[in-house]
Amino acid sequence: MITGGSGHLSPDIARRLRNLAIGAVIFAAGAAGASAQQRYDSGASNTEIRIGNIMPYSGPASAYGIIGRTMSAYFRMVNENGGINGRTVEFISYDDGYNPSRAVEQARRLVEDDEVLAIFAPFGTASNAAIQRYMNNRHVPQLFAISGASRWADPVHFPWTIGWLPSYRTEARIYADYILTHHPGARIGVLYQNDDFGRDYLAGLKDVLQDRYPQMVVASLPYEISEPTIDSQIVAIKAAAPDIFINVATPKFAAQAIRKLAELDWHPVHIMTNVSVSVGAVLKLAGLDNAKGVLSAGYQMDVTDPQWDSYPAMQHFRAFMAKYYPDADRSESGPLVAFNMSSALVEVLRRCGDDLTRERIMQVATDLDIEGAAYIPGVRVKTSPTDFHPIEQLQMMRFTGEKWEWFGPLMNGHADQITLSPD
Repeated sequence: MITGGSGHLSPDIARRLRNLAIGAVIFAAGAAGASAQQRYDSGASNTEIRIGNIMPYSGPASAYGIIGRTMSAYFRMVNENGGINGRTVEFISYDDGYNPSRAVEQARRLVEDDEVLAIFAPFGTASNAAIQRYMNNRHVPQLFAISGASRWADPVHFPWTIGWLPSYRTEARIYADYILTHHPGARIGVLYQNDDFGRDYLAGLKDVLQDRYPQMVVASLPYEISEPTIDSQIVAIKAAAPDIFINVATPKFAAQAIRKLAELDWHPVHIMTNVSVSVGAVLKLAGLDNAKGVLSAGYQMDVTDPQWDSYPAMQHFRAFMAKYYPDADRSESGPLVAFNMSSALVEVLRRCGDDLTRERIMQVATDLDIEGAAYIPGVRVKTSPTDFHPIEQLQMMRFTGEKWEWFGPLMNGHADQITLSPD
């Protein structure tokens, strides 16, 4: 204690203060060392991580808007549970209306005004293509683009861009292999979106059919996303009398195609792109009876199939939706897409630790080997500095009129070949 009015400290107090002073110096040195290990780019700090997103909440692909809304809910959950390494996530999502020019505007807004650390899960082939060069020139991660176009796996020319979905070309090769195995003499008609999304499917079919392509594909008609319907294309394809119809269309047009086939009482073998397999967003709109027998290939658990209810990842997903997004249509697959991708982003940011730089994010994102949150057994998310294809495994499936039913082996389509995954 301090003695009365002398201004001198007792020996005991003086010793304690000296110890505190020494401790303060040691603490300060340690804090300086810790601070030296922390690295931040714009969009990150000791307390926050800002992540941008571009989604079609309006326009012809607005059915996918539920993905962005679910991601917002997911990061509310993350923040309520302590954030990522103690940092909250500010998830900033803007609408581009599925319009490439608006996507560019929103990318600039996110990078230059909001100063996000990365743009995560921007949606759509055309929109991602429109912002790709800008993102790479600015050295900002275009992380896990929601598009299966082949151009997202070009680390030499676009090292700041990486996709997420199995490539459309890979998926098409699997369909072509299925056709040659089960319908080798079939005539094929193709409806495709007139952009990189659709053209990648044509390339995949040609990879496998090779010199048989001109003889087997008797009709191949594009559509523009600005068109109100694709009825005329369906009528023209039917007139060519194909045995197999390949439906390479986004949800609005895929549903129209299913309905038009039923209206025409036309029943070819119907193969549909994985991007439109949502029971709630596509098949219900088309009519479940009309969609019965449609084939596709997938890698994600089906939210309408009770066989997955006992899996921990699906239980976690359902609990999350019940608390954070209870109003969502439980039959839509979009929320599970968001859940799986957001889980992957959290893992990438967690592994970055206190090195929250854009360069480090890309290093971690291109060195993954993890099990997907709610993907079918055997599917893994794997990347490397030279392989920007996170998911490359798919399995054929058939719609029963109520749910998707899996059949055949899990298939791994990498680069220019298709191989069966080992049991």
